[in-house]
Amino acid sequence: MEPSLKTESDKLTRSWMRHDAVMLRDYLVAGVEDPRLNLQSIFSRHFLIRALFGTFFEPLMEAEYRFSAVLNWLRRLTVKNRDPEELAAVLYALKRGADNAEGIEIPAYVLGAFAGLPTRAGELMVPNYVAAFLSEAQNGSGALLTEPPSLDLFRNLWQRVFLGQSATSLGTSSAFPIQSSRLARVFEPACGSANDYRFLHACGLARFFDYTGLDLCAKNVENARTLFPQVRFDLGNVFELDAANQAFDFCFTHDLFEHLSIAGLEVAIRELCRVTTVGICAGFFNMDEIPDHVVCPLDEYHWNTLSMARTRELFARHGFAARVFHIGTFLRQHVGCDETHNPNAYTFILWRQYPNPRSEQEGLG
Repeated sequence: MEPSLKTESDKLTRSWMRHDAVMLRDYLVAGVEDPRLNLQSIFSRHFLIRALFGTFFEPLMEAEYRFSAVLNWLRRLTVKNRDPEELAAVLYALKRGADNAEGIEIPAYVLGAFAGLPTRAGELMVPNYVAAFLSEAQNGSGALLTEPPSLDLFRNLWQRVFLGQSATSLGTSSAFPIQSSRLARVFEPACGSANDYRFLHACGLARFFDYTGLDLCAKNVENARTLFPQVRFDLGNVFELDAANQAFDFCFTHDLFEHLSIAGLEVAIRELCRVTTVGICAGFFNMDEIPDHVVCPLDEYHWNTLSMARTRELFARHGFAARVFHIGTFLRQHVGCDETHNPNAYTFILWRQYPNPRSEQEGLG
């Protein structure tokens, strides 16, 4: 590793190790980062589902996009309106098809979701989670319930799909030969305290692949190993991965690249492409459609604004073609939702071009 990258790694490590282990365990799985509702976390799960099972579960995935948008709105509603009677008024308005509940405006996509539920998604029935959330949150005790059971709806639906099923019984067209003698090898750098792996495990998807998580913060790795002692979590550095060329079939990562220097960004992307055979899902939290990166050092790491085009070119240089999704645009086009907590969030779905077992793989819908 070059001395400048070694220095950068040391700074990055210090910036994470200064935090309490309990905070590291909890803070990226709550609020807007909750993997049950965070659209970029959902994208990474769907990336793996499509890679393994093709388009077999497309109706359920489309339903989950809408669930994500609607439940995020309902959560914001409960934060702003702490009176259970106001939630009851919203539910009453929805039942009447009204877009206003005593001054609370109800977005059209929420009204549409309520009117269309329950609905069938493939072989499964999606219940009216809007009515369930509003009823559960009121709790009957005069205080709002902060974690209504309906938040776990899609975890439970995916469990019904995956637990107890054999891989060969699910789907036929995929980027990975599901009849292979081995599990698909999945790699997650900057895995944190098993932040996204928790949902992969909870919904039953993790049983279909051989997962390796990597983080440079020892506290994160220890948290992850404590939560999942039978799963491989390694202490390591994305600038110098201890893995052979094309050691993994698939890779996914979130909120990594903006924290690196531009030199570090180029090395990290080169390394991820080097160790990945088929496909990568990369989530970005601070990207824009600008001609060049905007570098912003912050304490001992970076908070850069990355150029979408330049980042796409970096991956292409190493043999991966990207389909790019701006999260706000996706929500507007697929759900009719104009609200997003982060207007600079993007996800890349990348597939290796030569060789590529499925060169026409379309990625997300």
